[in-house]
Amino acid sequence: MPTRPKPPKVYQIDGLTPVVHPSAFVHESAVLIGDVIVGAGAYIGPCASLRGDFGRIVVEAGASIQDSCTLHGFPGRDTVVGPEATVGHGAILHGCVLRRGALIGMNCVVNDNAEVGEDAVVAALAFVRAETRIAPRALAAGIPARVLRKLSEEELRWKRDNAALYRQLAVRSATSMKRVNALEEVESVRKRIDIPGAVPLSELKARKA
Repeated sequence: MPTRPKPPKVYQIDGLTPVVHPSAFVHESAVLIGDVIVGAGAYIGPCASLRGDFGRIVVEAGASIQDSCTLHGFPGRDTVVGPEATVGHGAILHGCVLRRGALIGMNCVVNDNAEVGEDAVVAALAFVRAETRIAPRALAAGIPARVLRKLSEEELRWKRDNAALYRQLAVRSATSMKRVNALEEVESVRKRIDIPGAVPLSELKARKA
């Protein structure tokens, strides 16, 4: 019989207990320690680690922390993921601030006291050095990350649509995810997950070329 997923791994330290809004989804394999605050409709993916054992970690409403991300910081400093911001697979945030709608690509590192502006994008594998300021709606990439240009309206629309998909995923996960045993063979007719509009940005641009 299918069962509901177990609660996430939540730990108190120094009398501080993580806070998770009832409408947020936190995967059972995620780890939340200490001074962590997760807002309404946020998504925390599998194996994410939010360690509020030094500084506070705030994940604001509708933000997405994807699988295997690590969030940490220094005492007296907040690591903040702003409303509707997205942190891609395997990224590391340390003592930094992401403003509303920012997108951090896969396996990025954003270091201490850096700030990524509203609706800005940091490309996959980039390293954002400490104290860096990335302007709103800018595209930054590289090691170290440098601003390349402003985002186009098409890129901004895609980014916002992508963030909306993760807000929907928080709801889908909370309402339909169940722990089950794997099947031993593929069904004769196996359905696919169909989410209209969920395509890579590169593919979207190629269609219009």
